[in-house]
Amino acid sequence: MVRLAAYKATFAAPVKAPERSGQVTRKPYPNYKVIVLDDDFNTFQHVHDCLVKYIPGMTNDHAWELTHQVHNEGQSIVWVGPQEQAELYHQQLSRAGLTMAPLEAT
Repeated sequence: MVRLAAYKATFAAPVKAPERSGQVTRKPYPNYKVIVLDDDFNTFQHVHDCLVKYIPGMTNDHAWELTHQVHNEGQSIVWVGPQEQAELYHQQLSRAGLTMAPLEAT
């Protein structure tokens, strides 16, 4: 009988769940940077051609600017955007032989 009383006492009082806040905070997904690094074996032409081929919307002039930035500053951010696309562009540029920095969240 004691066990039954203890059992009933444990479940006798209903437990009220905490109320949820009416406000929803939405956090945007982070963007990722695709960064090409300078190296001693890729030519200017090859870097330029890869940027034009694999980065959507890349113009010839902008590709040359980024290629010179890679050479003069040691690296250049060539694209920024959602992770899945950044992974694709990073992989394509890497497979084409460019030296790439790891993807970096902004």
